[in-house]
Amino acid sequence: MKLIPTEKAAGHVLCHDMTQIIPGQYKDARFRKGHVVREEDIPVLLSMGKEHLYVWEMTPGMVHEDDAAKRLCALCQNQGMDQSPVKEGKIELTAARDGLFLVDSLRLNAVNALEDIMVATRHGGTAVRRGDKLAGTRVIPLVIQEETLRQAEEAAGSTPLLELVPWKLKSAAIIATGSEVAKGLIQDAFTPVVEKKLAEFGIETLVRRTPGDGPEAVKAAVLEAKASGVDLILCTGGMSVDPDDNTPGAIRRTGAHIVTYGAPVLPGAMFLLGYFQDGTPVMGLPGCVMYAKRTIFDLVLPKIAAGVPVTRADITRMGEGGLCLGCEVCTYPNCGFGK
Repeated sequence: MKLIPTEKAAGHVLCHDMTQIIPGQYKDARFRKGHVVREEDIPVLLSMGKEHLYVWEMTPGMVHEDDAAKRLCALCQNQGMDQSPVKEGKIELTAARDGLFLVDSLRLNAVNALEDIMVATRHGGTAVRRGDKLAGTRVIPLVIQEETLRQAEEAAGSTPLLELVPWKLKSAAIIATGSEVAKGLIQDAFTPVVEKKLAEFGIETLVRRTPGDGPEAVKAAVLEAKASGVDLILCTGGMSVDPDDNTPGAIRRTGAHIVTYGAPVLPGAMFLLGYFQDGTPVMGLPGCVMYAKRTIFDLVLPKIAAGVPVTRADITRMGEGGLCLGCEVCTYPNCGFGK
């Protein structure tokens, strides 16, 4: 930086905030660090007693923080995202719609490995609502080398680092297993819980069945639901290793490809996920989904609702962070569960 007369500061970048005090009216930074001085700013600066200014000397090959933040933001922004105005070299992205937020972690890490560059995001693979903050971009110094920005653009590649996938599934079938439910001995308390969670993603429950425990009856109910054309099929209960719990075997007999029976998540270890040949997902939900505040179902549902396939590797990675701590006051998703 260098010290120059204020009258000659137009076009230069301020190195620190300039506070203006008007007794009884105003006391705040009139010009922020990083501000590019304009001709019309000079009389104001002089009225503030600033006859000399410390400024960055803009030299060829250097880029101002505001312009650099815009270029970094361009590496991230995708459809369904709103961009804030640049302020003090920072731009934020927010969700313009509900959906599943995805981050290309490898490319993001490659960008952030560069000196003087930063892109901060919320966790990928999570549900977001319109207006939620998604990411922020900026460079660390007031000015940055053009070459560093070019390296960031090369590391990011030709597609945005972030994606916001809208909810795609619209309808579901819930098959509540259990002879006690089928015979009316107890009230089905499972289905209302699942219906409420589905509704949060715009999924309407169109089919409800109570086939009992028999594997052939459960299989028939699943295939009937499939024939109805719903986007998602959920079987509740009967997921343990108890001899009377036949839901996993019944789902296998439908011909669906089973991605996993079991998950490294608590609550939810006995979870089952499969797909029919046309891509329709089918799930077996263990009893914990009915009574626990948050479970494996909450971690998987956002991807399912967005039509993003869930793989065995996705389930395997849930082990780290897959332990719900059962906090007295649940703050999910603003906690470590599933992160």
